[in-house]
Amino acid sequence: MGANIAVGGRVKGNCLECPFHGWSFEGKTGEVQSIPYASKIPSNAKTKHYKCLELNGIIHLWYHAEGEEPSWYPPDVKDIQAGKMKYHGKTDHVVNAHIEEIPENGADLNHLTHLHEPILFTGRDLRHTTGGLGQYMSHLWEGEWHQDKDISHIGVLNLKTKIAVLGVTLPAIEINAKAEQVGPGLVYLHIFLPIFGEALLIQTVTPLEPLLQEVQHTVFAVPGMPRILAKFALWAESVQFERDLMVWNHKTYEAKPMLTKEDHLVGKHRRWYSQFYSENSPRFQFKKKDGLDW
Repeated sequence: MGANIAVGGRVKGNCLECPFHGWSFEGKTGEVQSIPYASKIPSNAKTKHYKCLELNGIIHLWYHAEGEEPSWYPPDVKDIQAGKMKYHGKTDHVVNAHIEEIPENGADLNHLTHLHEPILFTGRDLRHTTGGLGQYMSHLWEGEWHQDKDISHIGVLNLKTKIAVLGVTLPAIEINAKAEQVGPGLVYLHIFLPIFGEALLIQTVTPLEPLLQEVQHTVFAVPGMPRILAKFALWAESVQFERDLMVWNHKTYEAKPMLTKEDHLVGKHRRWYSQFYSENSPRFQFKKKDGLDW
């Protein structure tokens, strides 16, 4: 009858019990195993089930519009599995955007030098980031995005950021990062801090409904890194992410945007991302071609 088993439902052995009427659905097949008040279970009583994998502290779900089996799996971060990288928290956001917009950020290097140039401490609200400290201190960005040469479903962003005061670069403060976009909704962001080593931010994008995505960032760090630094990396990511969020929540997805030759990586990323759509991938077609009507 349409109840959400995840809200109020219970795990019983291999089954999920529905909170509405107590029907129990077997996890691997989706078939109903018991109905507490029925003498007979209908032969076609079942719900759809998906392939799941618990890895790196996250439950991954495989979705394919045509129901095909998984053709690849997320990389196993062995240091997390072995307990060599410690969990230090996560953030959770809901974004009003097309699912492709969020990973596309990785190839849109030109927005880094504008939207993310103001120093972190100027905050999240784009109306105020260029005032105060933003007049004197800034982030300088260098980056390059490409498809992994060996694995087609992975895109790689190599990124370097420095801090400048009154236009003068501070040589002692330089952070290198490598972001691996694995498929359409998973990113491993490796942040390499001088002296202290690596922090790993895992970003997941989960569709909730058309044009509504849940985005989580989970941070892990090597044992030698103080917890406060790992927390700072998570905070810094949330500040930068929420600057994008302010744009995403109020923009339109343009299937054919106006680009310059300097924006060529955006087009390259879109061609790469197109591999994750198939013939029957859901399409959002409620909006009319012209005007404000839906």
